[in-house]
Amino acid sequence: MLNVVLFQPEIPHNTGAIGRLCLATGARLHLIKPLGFSLGDKQLKRAGLDYWQEVEVRVWDTWEALAAEIPAGAACWFVECQGELTYWEADLSTQEIYLVFGPETRGIPPSVLRPGRCLCIPMRGTRSLNLATAAGIVMYETLRQRTQAGILP
Repeated sequence: MLNVVLFQPEIPHNTGAIGRLCLATGARLHLIKPLGFSLGDKQLKRAGLDYWQEVEVRVWDTWEALAAEIPAGAACWFVECQGELTYWEADLSTQEIYLVFGPETRGIPPSVLRPGRCLCIPMRGTRSLNLATAAGIVMYETLRQRTQAGILP
């Protein structure tokens, strides 16, 4: 299964848009508190359209709580501007995969990152992309690799 993890997301419409991407790709969405908005937020629901209630969402109190539940053998990748590998260089074709994205204004804290497990999206002329855009790029590369490997969403 493809799992998308938003570590302390701050902007509701990004989370709503990523939720819609999760529904479109068959992914599960994990949100790690604190959230910068309420799950009843109008902007969240507007970006998720009428699909939000269909998105499989799990909310976690801490990264440690989620990390303790990640199955042995699952791949966990952290998408960060300073990642060591480009997203297309990583093997994203594993059966169980977690893609972790940080909060919009500060990224994933070093205490959560794992050396050798950090991916970047190459870009010129900007420091970062919109979170929903970044998630979409990496999610669809994951889907492409998984499809080529015969792993259906």
